[in-house]
Parts: sequence; C-alpha cells; structure tokens
Amino acid sequence: MFQLSVCVEPLIGDLSFAERVQEVSQAGFLAEFWRWPSHEQDLDAIAENRDVKIATFSGSLDGSMVHPDGVAEYLEGVNQSVEIAHKLNCRQLLLLTGKLSPQGEVVHKKAAHPATMWITAYKTLCEVAEIAERENLLYNLEPLNTVLDHPGYAIPRPEDCVRLISEVGSPRIKMLLDVYHVQMEQGNVIETIRQYRDYLGYIHIADVPGRHEPGTGEINYPQIAQTLRDVGYSGTIGLECWPNGDLSQAMQAFREVFG
Repeated sequence: MFQLSVCVEPLIGDLSFAERVQEVSQAGFLAEFWRWPSHEQDLDAIAENRDVKIATFSGSLDGSMVHPDGVAEYLEGVNQSVEIAHKLNCRQLLLLTGKLSPQGEVVHKKAAHPATMWITAYKTLCEVAEIAERENLLYNLEPLNTVLDHPGYAIPRPEDCVRLISEVGSPRIKMLLDVYHVQMEQGNVIETIRQYRDYLGYIHIADVPGRHEPGTGEINYPQIAQTLRDVGYSGTIGLECWPNGDLSQAMQAFREVFG
C-alpha cells in the first residue's frame, strides 16, 4: 500500500501555509512543501501538532550542485535543512540541482562544459550522501522537464538522474520521479518506471496538460498505479498539482486512484 501526500504550495486560496498543512492532514494525507525559509515562522507550531506528519520538503536552498562556484552555498543549505528535518521528524528530503524562481525559472549557475557540470554534480552528491548517512536521512533527486516549466534545468530526464546517483552508489540517494515531468519531457512513463524501479525513492503526480489532478488530462493514472504496484514500489506518492477546481475533489480523485 502506498503512503499518500499532498504538496500544499500550489493550493490556491485564502488559507495560510499552516492552515493548508492542517487541511491536508485532516483529510488523511501526509503534507509536503517546497522551500522552508518562507514558512519558518509556522514550523514550530507544525512540529508540535501531533496530527500533522510531513512527508518531504526541499533539502537544498541556494547555490548550485552543477557549477563549482555554487557548491559551498548549496551544501550550506543542505546542512541548514537537516535541522528542520529533525525538528519536523521528517526523514526524506527532495533535491533539485539548485534554486528556482517562484515562477520555476532556473536561477542557479550551471557549468558551461558538460564534463565540469557532471563531475561537480557527482562530487556534491557524494557529500550529500555523507550528510544523509550521518544524519539518518534519505534524499530524492528530481528531474524536471525543460519543455515548458523549467528551461535550462540540468537534469531533465530520469536517465540523467539515474546515471548520476548510480555512480554515487549510496542507498540514501534515490530519484524522485515526477510523472508529470516525465510525460512532458519524454513520455513513455510506464516503461520508465519499469526500467528504473530500483532507483525510485518518491513519486510525484499531476496530469497533462494543465498540471491538475488525475483524471483531468491524458495520463492513464490507474495504469500508472498498477505499474508501481507491479514493480514493488511501496513508498510515498505525492499529489503536486494545481487543482482544477475544489481541493477536496482533487484529493478525492487522487485517493481513488492510489488509495
């Protein structure tokens, strides 16, 4: 059986961050979010609320893992996020190659030469693996599509991500496979899941087009769910979408497919 989470950042409405976390939790889901500094004033209250369980959040802040000049700042953010993870009793953190703007634009440095970029990413991720081992944490590196949402992102395809983390060789570093991003970047989602089953640490979902809840677009999510069961995935699946209408209806559609 899957664990189900809902990302609170895209939920549009008048509710505060803490209220969105509470609403998701009351509906029976784990909560997840992106960058924590913008919500730091709410984290103590969330940590003290026994009804709230945080599934994941961003384990990196600024800097870059794909440019030598950005590594020190990147690792500083990783270490700062470790403290928040312990406060929230959250063992899984997500990783991007660096900071994105609120609009999803790549605003971190990327080395011009591919060899420099990949060697830097490898060395940085090895250091993150050491942090993960020391702090008893798990990290999931996410490929993002460059077709629409994140032009210029350094790791657009699951194959890129898997080749990198397989070289790092740590059981604490896996891939966050976002079905929406895979469909946008290359398609062939089911075969991608089957091919990289051993590297799956976390799953994100949203439909295409529109990045809404399952059932609003072209992706056959019942088949995706069955494929994940077939390959033995039993981790967390997170709804990371902009609801097409009512949030409760979006969460119900999510639960009907993966619950």
